[in-house]
Amino acid sequence: MMKQASLPNGVRLAYTDAGSGEPILLVHGFCGSSAYWQKVIPALAERFRVIAPDLRGHGGSSAPDEPYTMERMAEDLVHLLDALEVERAALLGHSLGGYVTLAFAERHADRLTGFGLIHSTAYPDDEQGRANRDKGMESIRQNGMEPFVKALVPKLFAPDSAAARPDDVRLAREIGLGTDPKGAIHTLQGMRDRPDRRHVLQETGLPVLLVAGEQDQIVSPAKTFTADGPHVRQVLLSKAGHMGMLEVPDDLTEAIDQFMRSF
Repeated sequence: MMKQASLPNGVRLAYTDAGSGEPILLVHGFCGSSAYWQKVIPALAERFRVIAPDLRGHGGSSAPDEPYTMERMAEDLVHLLDALEVERAALLGHSLGGYVTLAFAERHADRLTGFGLIHSTAYPDDEQGRANRDKGMESIRQNGMEPFVKALVPKLFAPDSAAARPDDVRLAREIGLGTDPKGAIHTLQGMRDRPDRRHVLQETGLPVLLVAGEQDQIVSPAKTFTADGPHVRQVLLSKAGHMGMLEVPDDLTEAIDQFMRSF
């Protein structure tokens, strides 16, 4: 059941909160929601407290008409932890959620037990990537969410699994269409303007989990695995595209469980 938290900055975040134990905060990707995690939450909640919010502008959360920088979205998560009286948590972000996770880890490492990127990267957008964000913003302004989501969703899944997963593709499409157009535009701008944060992964004293999909058409494994060392755990999901939580939920659950048990 979804809950609501009214934050001090005026944002209202919808979230799910399941299980008990060490807290894990799962943060979804662009045009997603907490529903992305529905196949991994039940198993994780048997051992951990799993909190999965809808980011501002997404799902059941409010969509304020202001810039959505990664830093500002990270502050929303700090306020959510405060509201839930959670002092420290492991923060795992998918795609956009990974960008927010890095901003959080850079500014609020004291609130984390560990953090990770799932189908995400610490690199900033390159020139082509920034141009694509601009095109996306213009498309949504002119035509709304439906054409944008229709073009986006097939790219999220591994080429050889999308046709075999019609229910998952349908779910991703429905979730995407529920994204507030204004919130999507603000989020695209925030992603376009985010900085390089590879140093956060390499310099942190916290445990780090990096999960990549071997068949990811959005973020290649090379762009996810940008740090190594004794504090970094790298996991390659061989049958996944950009949506491991829907494509190979058992494998992703195992990766998260092993990560949480490592510290």
